[in-house]
Amino acid sequence: QPHLVESGGGWVQPGGSLRLSCVTSGFTLDKTAISWFRQVPGMEREKISCIGGVDGSTFYADSVKGRFTISRDNAESTVYLQIANLSREDTAAYYCAAQHLSKCIQGTVMHYWGNGILVAVSS
Repeated sequence: QPHLVESGGGWVQPGGSLRLSCVTSGFTLDKTAISWFRQVPGMEREKISCIGGVDGSTFYADSVKGRFTISRDNAESTVYLQIANLSREDTAAYYCAAQHLSKCIQGTVMHYWGNGILVAVSS
């Protein structure tokens, strides 16, 4: 059964950085697009980044472009999201998700989700 587990969240001061990890199992990671989403209570879940399985192409939402970096380690079956220059607006639950596609295509359905982790930015 495919499985995703996020880690690396927590509290950070404005301007700080974190590295989020998404450990996957049950996937062939180099053939699976993995995405990161975030959600603030009362708001819609926002797709913030994606990395393609086949070509490693990446996608970033405008809200995080230039501050967040997605990468993957196929040997460790892990996708990372380095988040930097954080502000209070980045406070949210962060989720990784996988789909039955090898490329990042906007508007497509995610088939598997992690349970999410909280990132809290405050002074």
